[in-house]
Amino acid sequence: MPANAASQLRAILPPDLGGRLDLDQLARVPASFVDEALKWRHSDLLFTAPLDGRDALVYVLVEHQSSADPLMAFRLRYVTRIWDQYEREHPGTRRLPAVIPLVVHHGRSRWAGPVQLLELIDLGPDARQAMQAYLPRFKFLLDDLSGVDEDQLLDRELTPAALITLLLLKTAAGNPRVPAQLRPWAGQLRAVLDQPGGGEAFIALLTYIELVSEAPAGELRDLAASLGPDAEEAYVTTAEMLRAEGEARGEARGEARGRAEALVEMLAVKFGPLPASVPQTVHAASIDQIKAWAARAVTAETLDQVFR
Repeated sequence: MPANAASQLRAILPPDLGGRLDLDQLARVPASFVDEALKWRHSDLLFTAPLDGRDALVYVLVEHQSSADPLMAFRLRYVTRIWDQYEREHPGTRRLPAVIPLVVHHGRSRWAGPVQLLELIDLGPDARQAMQAYLPRFKFLLDDLSGVDEDQLLDRELTPAALITLLLLKTAAGNPRVPAQLRPWAGQLRAVLDQPGGGEAFIALLTYIELVSEAPAGELRDLAASLGPDAEEAYVTTAEMLRAEGEARGEARGEARGRAEALVEMLAVKFGPLPASVPQTVHAASIDQIKAWAARAVTAETLDQVFR
């Protein structure tokens, strides 16, 4: 939902920039610009919002790997693809919209790579000083969740869905203690359920936990039950989708098969009947790819946005 994204952007964008963007008019642009070979590692979201009354775009690239991509600044050539698309959609234009790039990193360690393309170009200090006016920068804003604690997330004044999503991106992968860590956030979880479409959003969050964490099923059900009958019902629905749960804890092949079945069920609940090619694609994927698709599915509005 644009409201969830707007709350995140208000928290991350520098005040002088965020104040110029009319985030109340933020809208999702249904497109992806990530290289096919990197879709298991990165997912992206594109939004449009007026900036001082002019067209502007906000490009959010989510890094799903545990370690930072050292060439991320080079990946921001995706911005030129956004301009290519804009030019095709606005024949004869003589100006391009501002594109604000934001990278969200939720690996286990802090981001240590460059945040602008200029730093990747192999030049000595003197040559860089002499040439920097003629070289592309492609500097991006960075939201490094690995360096953000829970109190700092609360200070962001995010919507409940955005808050829980960021918390799970930060903590859920491979974590058996997710249910216990979510208990202090019961109010926010309840608020997710109470929003329009909250049941589907809650199921998506539960499914993401099951796919990427090592949380015991009983503890996750107890957490859901503590939130009310509708939350427990959402858990039961999720558990039915994840009928291969035991197998998903086994050997690598069984784990991939179990996670693949869970993701297919999640996609079917969220988007309806699936093309035959989707289960085939998911079952042929690696565990890392499945996890990346599951993360993307939490915010995707269409099936294409999951796999693009």
